[in-house]
Amino acid sequence: MVKKKIVALSTYLSELAVHGIQEKKGEDIVRLDLTNIHTSVADYFIIASANSGTQVKAIADSVEKEIYKATQTDPRHKEGFESADWIILDYFDVVVHIFKTEKRHFYGIEELWGDAESTNYQSA
Repeated sequence: MVKKKIVALSTYLSELAVHGIQEKKGEDIVRLDLTNIHTSVADYFIIASANSGTQVKAIADSVEKEIYKATQTDPRHKEGFESADWIILDYFDVVVHIFKTEKRHFYGIEELWGDAESTNYQSA
């Protein structure tokens, strides 16, 4: 008998988002696990950096494509495509933040959730 691992939908979505970021060479990819923080607004924050607005948009498009392909789910809300300094894709329990590198350092979002479990990923 083959055992299958049951994974929460939010965990699966977060993995799909990371893969979409890796496909477009996003940098400094971090997944913050907020499931044990009872005041959090989501289960996971996925954070990544890019060197240009064009790359920020390409990464966001890749994340949307990967998640839609696997789950037929669109983000509940998205913003930031106009300036492409910081794009947010909100999938209810998973929120993806894609920053231009200098904006990520300015906002320091990881420090705001310093008590979250953090997982770092390499670019593909």
